[in-house]
Amino acid sequence: MHLHILGICGTFMGSLALLARDLGHKVTGSDANVYPPMSTQLEHAGIELMQGYDRSHLQPHPDLVIVGNAMKRGIDAVEYMLNAGLPYISGPQFLADHVLQGKHVLGVAGTHGKTTTTTMLAWVLDQAGLNPGFLIGGVPLGFSESARLGGGQYFCVEADEYDSAFFDKRSKFVHYHPKTAILNNLEFDHADIFDDLAAIQKQFHHLVRTIPSEGCIIAPITETHIDEVLDMGCWTPVVRTSLNPNPDVALSAEQLSADGSHFKVLEHGVVKAEVQWSMTGQHSVANALATIAAAQHVGVSIEQACQALSNFGGVKRRMELLGTVHGIEVYDDFAHHPTAIETTLDGTRKRLGERKLWAIIEPRSNTMRMGSHKEGLAQSARLADEVIWYQPEGLDWDLQPVVDAATNHAQVSRSLDEIINRIVNEAGEGDAVVIMSNGGFGGLHQKLLNALK
Repeated sequence: MHLHILGICGTFMGSLALLARDLGHKVTGSDANVYPPMSTQLEHAGIELMQGYDRSHLQPHPDLVIVGNAMKRGIDAVEYMLNAGLPYISGPQFLADHVLQGKHVLGVAGTHGKTTTTTMLAWVLDQAGLNPGFLIGGVPLGFSESARLGGGQYFCVEADEYDSAFFDKRSKFVHYHPKTAILNNLEFDHADIFDDLAAIQKQFHHLVRTIPSEGCIIAPITETHIDEVLDMGCWTPVVRTSLNPNPDVALSAEQLSADGSHFKVLEHGVVKAEVQWSMTGQHSVANALATIAAAQHVGVSIEQACQALSNFGGVKRRMELLGTVHGIEVYDDFAHHPTAIETTLDGTRKRLGERKLWAIIEPRSNTMRMGSHKEGLAQSARLADEVIWYQPEGLDWDLQPVVDAATNHAQVSRSLDEIINRIVNEAGEGDAVVIMSNGGFGGLHQKLLNALK
């Protein structure tokens, strides 16, 4: 079949394109925002990309159009698709119908950490020889691509709560029917489609309703919003995790370093193994515990899982070191929610010690653009020595009050050149610069590296 994907450079749809290609289909795609790393990955895979959403992209007619959730009524290609009566489907539904059937699905859900945890889980199962399939909403460093069909019975999927398509407003994860489900955390996000936290919890409970009684749900003991979801009704055994030694939970951690790079793993209070890795932050430890529990559910021992995690390489755009120039480290991070900003900077601060930490942050997500999180932004970046908030075109509110509320040194900038000049003139050897955005940030990353050189 010839499949055409509208919105192909989205992290989910780009990964889905790779799976469709591996199923033997001819795959083409359109997107208005073609930028690395996904565009690069697709081009390397030999998938034809078309800029924009023109009806000509659907001529001659493909056998099936897979519609990304960024598509809306009024877009030329969407209107043509509907008027011409072309067969179409959402990405999550295609994944469920053509890839997940007959598989033991391991789904990773939560407001934060889905991409990294899914990658960890796929890595651990792969290292254990289980040859899992996976779909990851990002580009992992340990694998050559962000998705593969795999050769065994297991499939790891990033289970996103975002909606499926303009014609299917259910969360993506409702389609996946996981047997092993990680519920990492739950906060208000996606203000463009959810009115409040309760609306998100309702979708999470729809997910819980699909998990079989012989399956497994993994959740931390500290997440009251997840507890409230499970209290709505749960028919599946729940495995609990804790960041501190706790004999009453299945898996807990004993921290051996403040930055989360070294810790012991305990099963019901008994030390089983330890992890020493390149990841930092308490959120990374929490992700690791969930990964170990999920792997254990499919027969991988704690010791095996810890050994695999000690060799884990991470994910592109998750505190990815892009380069060190004149002793200045430049990192790329996907954080776009106050909690993600705070936990990432906390882990970085603990690793750096007294070294100077710069945070350059673009409030780009739909929720950020709507201002839903603006009250918590100043606090979220407090651990950086210097914060530059980028005021992009189209942001509906002014970032100056965030700067005024800051307890550290912060400024607003409307120019990438201004940001680059400041870093070049003021950053010194030993400094770390963390660039935070869930988009391309106008190519700031490479521009800054080039300017520093």
